[in-house]
Amino acid sequence: MTQLEHLRTWIGRSESRTETLSPEPVIGLAATLDLDGDALVRGPLPPLWHWLYFLPRAPQRELGQDGHPALGGFMPPVPLPRRMWAGGELEFRRPLRVGDTVTRTSTVRNVEYKTGRSGELWFVTVEHVLTVGGETALNERHDLVYRAMPEPGQALPPRPRLAHEATWRRQLRADPVMLFRFSALTFNGHRIHYDHDYVRDVEGYPGLVVHGPLQAVLTLDLLAREMPAASVRRFGFRGLAPLFHHDTVTVGGAPDAATPGKLVLWTGDDAGGQSMEAWAEVEG
Repeated sequence: MTQLEHLRTWIGRSESRTETLSPEPVIGLAATLDLDGDALVRGPLPPLWHWLYFLPRAPQRELGQDGHPALGGFMPPVPLPRRMWAGGELEFRRPLRVGDTVTRTSTVRNVEYKTGRSGELWFVTVEHVLTVGGETALNERHDLVYRAMPEPGQALPPRPRLAHEATWRRQLRADPVMLFRFSALTFNGHRIHYDHDYVRDVEGYPGLVVHGPLQAVLTLDLLAREMPAASVRRFGFRGLAPLFHHDTVTVGGAPDAATPGKLVLWTGDDAGGQSMEAWAEVEG
């Protein structure tokens, strides 16, 4: 059996957890984003805020060098160490609320191996289905990519240039305090978000990395600020290049001229470089 065949035996592996959504994480993320936590606790959760729940529970002894749980349990033990949340797609069927008892069923849907100009890549696709009282509230596809560590002194490629004109635009600093708070709220031990020595000496980055999920949350936060009556039905995002704590994070959005009810969203820097591309289908 080849290595790919072995790792593809993880396809179909599934696990489920049930939690009652508590208010404390919502209040914490609201504070981190300068929002009204009390109002958010009373209403439906903003889309993507389910990421505050169903957090990893691996004991300290089972963590890898990068701070993530070691692979080989639910997730296949791919042989490359550098993990990135490459993107995903979500369908929102009904709102979640604080106090709901929610079951999340996670299933490994695919394992792929590719090679290209950037070297070897392993892709793992995980599906999450969230239900309340037996009714599906949310479907999510979660795309992970694993790659080799960079060679010493290897330069980062430039960020792609932004191709859109912004109808809405917001700038902020995702400083080390914001990154720490988001890591704490999501129980994310990945050292690229808080450990300067590790991120410089091992991963070869020039600064702490802004979480992909945080960037995705910021795109929909911008949408909510600009279109408060809109209801997000579908959302997708893809990471293009990392952002760092010293960057001025620019969040932008605009209606998609070709598709009514669809918006293009993105994050990037203040010099026109793009970090994440995203889209949302909305009603209202």
